[in-house]
Amino acid sequence: MTAHIFIAGVMQGARLDNQIHAQDYRTCITAALRAHVPGVHITDPWELNPDSVNYDEQRARHTFLSMTRLAGEADLLIAYLPTISMGTAMEMWQAHQAHTYIIVVTPFVHHWAVRFTADEILPDLDSLLAAIADGRIQRLLAARSQVDAPALAD
Repeated sequence: MTAHIFIAGVMQGARLDNQIHAQDYRTCITAALRAHVPGVHITDPWELNPDSVNYDEQRARHTFLSMTRLAGEADLLIAYLPTISMGTAMEMWQAHQAHTYIIVVTPFVHHWAVRFTADEILPDLDSLLAAIADGRIQRLLAARSQVDAPALAD
């Protein structure tokens, strides 16, 4: 089984400048996925676009729209939201519309954009990393691929 996982999460958030929040959470999530989910394919917008705050208007628009589209093509979207992020909300919406399973790591459990798009809400990064390490994420992906398999055969 090859799973496609999209890592969404705060980059600029509510910042008023063109700087980026720390992205070390992406490294932790990616390392855990690579260690515990054999054959995983990861789409990480930050890894693909580390200099995106310096993109010109045309390249920035293309990047935003293409990354949002890719969120809807994944088997699983993991969103890290220690603060609110409009871009992540857009990726979550796209994934939700495509029936992608969504796990959100956030304290914002009452926000409608989280409540009504997420399949699971976890309180912190440690909870997510534990779910990856104990095989729960791999089992979830395997179960979802079994459910989707008959539809692919039709």
